Amino acid sequence: MCLFKIINLSVKLKNKYILYNINLIIKKGEIHILTGKNGSGKSTLVWTISGNKKFKIKKGKILFKNKNINKYSINKRFLKGIFISFQENIEIKGLNNQYFLYILNNNNRKYNKKKELNIIEFKKLIYKYIKKINFSSNLLKRDFNYKFSVGEKKKNELLQIMILKPKLIILDEIDANLDKNTINNSIKLINNLKKQKKSFLIITHNKKLIKNLNINFIHKLKKHKIISNKFYKK
Repeated sequence: MCLFKIINLSVKLKNKYILYNINLIIKKGEIHILTGKNGSGKSTLVWTISGNKKFKIKKGKILFKNKNINKYSINKRFLKGIFISFQENIEIKGLNNQYFLYILNNNNRKYNKKKELNIIEFKKLIYKYIKKINFSSNLLKRDFNYKFSVGEKKKNELLQIMILKPKLIILDEIDANLDKNTINNSIKLINNLKKQKKSFLIITHNKKLIKNLNINFIHKLKKHKIISNKFYKK
């Protein structure tokens, strides 16, 4: 079943076209890799999918579960099941990380008409997950991403994915500045989520990541266009 589809998408930023006629189909349980040189439009595509209003869709559609989401807010896209990890992670001083994750989880559960967790239930859940990615419990007590290393921020996003279990997960250079152990844990997590029919669009040039993930397709962006779509076979 087709989960996510981009049809003839062209996008402008400040009256200049930065994406041209992008077409992409991601089915349930598929992993797609997006490659291309810096400035080719990879992160621009991610920002457009997120719903950032700076990026104006001039032509085409973005479909999620067969519904046009062009006019959906960022929050609605997230609640519908699209999770996006950006290269640069926001820091929020004064917002406790564990509390943020707790509220995030319960808002998501409420929207999807699931039973909300009390704080004790949530702590049991989160402490089970942090062990799997070697995430320090001390980071839960600190402000959200504030003065975290790049690697710690990436782990914090992996933790969000484990808690929320979104339907489509878009990762922009998730492997940047991660240690070998965390990359291995990330590979295991992504492959396990694929078995649960979760779908991925991953921007990466990491050969180890590509080699060890159960990839379906690799797409290449060049000069703001997708110039190739290849079925991946190990």
